[in-house]
Amino acid sequence: MRRVRVIDSHTEGEPTRVVISRAPELAGTTLAEKANDFRLNADGFRSGVVCEPRGADAVVGALLLPSSNPQNAADVIFFNNVGVLGMCGHGTIGIVRTLQHLGKLQPGKLTLGTPVGDVGAQLHEDGRVTVWNVPSYRYRSAVPVQVEGFGEVVGDIAYGGNWFFATKNYGHELELSNLDALIRFTSGIRATLERERIAGENGGHIDHIELFGPPQDPANNSRNFVLCPGLSYDRSPCGTGLSAKMACLAAEGALDEGQTWRQESVIGSIFEGSYRRTEGEKILPAITGRAYITADSELLFDPEDPFVEGIRQ
Repeated sequence: MRRVRVIDSHTEGEPTRVVISRAPELAGTTLAEKANDFRLNADGFRSGVVCEPRGADAVVGALLLPSSNPQNAADVIFFNNVGVLGMCGHGTIGIVRTLQHLGKLQPGKLTLGTPVGDVGAQLHEDGRVTVWNVPSYRYRSAVPVQVEGFGEVVGDIAYGGNWFFATKNYGHELELSNLDALIRFTSGIRATLERERIAGENGGHIDHIELFGPPQDPANNSRNFVLCPGLSYDRSPCGTGLSAKMACLAAEGALDEGQTWRQESVIGSIFEGSYRRTEGEKILPAITGRAYITADSELLFDPEDPFVEGIRQ
């Protein structure tokens, strides 16, 4: 019986499961190489941790690893129900709160290593966490796609740690009561992008689709719905998605450096975002939100269980 200790949390409604013991041994010298080895040779562990029957579609997993960089508090590899992620904003906030729960972190600043670069964060005295994401940018603007059953949809292709196609809601109210319709619409967009071979820079796979509409609370700037890889949607306002959104706003001159953007999720939770400019047309986003620890437990992997590696998608 393999026992794997995990810490569960949610960040503004979106769950994170951090593996802190008995993770697979990974080959490679860089974190990107280790993430690739995890993708190629430990996929059963990935799915066993986050997929049913131990997990659920919305759970994002994270391997917490010792860092080869003494300046980093830890290294982390994020993954979900279908594969490995480059970066995860809500998951990083969950990591920070997990380190605090383990007694390894006090309020202050820290750095985490991810496969797409180092990410800075700060644990505030009141429990909020700010994450400084990787440099983000808009790659293409006003890209038209013909989505079967919906007609022409126009959106921006942007990078915020993952690749996004960001568009307005096209008449779909961004409410949980419309969940089936929202998933059909956004999955249709993603299928069209894949069929037409529309990608991010250097062929980056666009696996996140983001819809924007007016907020319910006038104190916020907009409301979003984000389809993640697979058919899961983000319960939080999506940290990498907000980064991509702010990159588009910055490119349009619609959001000034240092100005706060309050992003409302489809369930009504909030991230606050701002940015500073970095090299070229890129921005360095800052995302602030809250995470809460929900469990400190062991996962049991019984070799006789026919679903020991989860129910894979």
